Amino acid sequence: MRGNPFDEIEEMLDRVSRQVEEGMTSGGLQVPGSVPVDVADTDEEYVVTADLPGYDTEDIDLTLSDGTLRLEANRTDEEEYAEGRYLRRERTHASASRRIRLPEPVEEDAVSAGYEDGVLTVRLPKVGGGEHSKAIDIE
Repeated sequence: MRGNPFDEIEEMLDRVSRQVEEGMTSGGLQVPGSVPVDVADTDEEYVVTADLPGYDTEDIDLTLSDGTLRLEANRTDEEEYAEGRYLRRERTHASASRRIRLPEPVEEDAVSAGYEDGVLTVRLPKVGGGEHSKAIDIE
C-alpha cells in the first residue's frame, strides 16, 4: 500500500527550506556580484567588514541613506601585458555592490571607514541620526 505521494514532496520542500534558512543565517548564500560582508553589533556601534580585494579606495563608493549602507566598487584594468599578447582577457572590469539595512539609526556624522589589504571596515556608531544621505570618506 502506497502512502500519499505529496508526503514525499512536502518532506523534500522542508529539507530545501531548512538548507536555505541555514545558508542565510550562516552567510552561506552569496549572490554573484555582491560583496561578502560581516555585520557585527556591539553595544556602541555596528561594524561592517567587507572583502574587496584588488580595489583601490578611489574605486569604492560608500553612501549612508535612510538607514541603509550602500557599497559599490568598480575597477577597470587598462594596462597592456608587457611580456607578450593576451590569449584571453577576462579581468579588465570588475564591479561589486551591496546594500545593508541597519536595524537601528546611527550617528551619521560619526561614521568612519578604513580600507587595508583588500578589507573595508565601516564603523557606524549607534544613536538617533536623521533621515539624510551622507557620502562616507574611506581613509
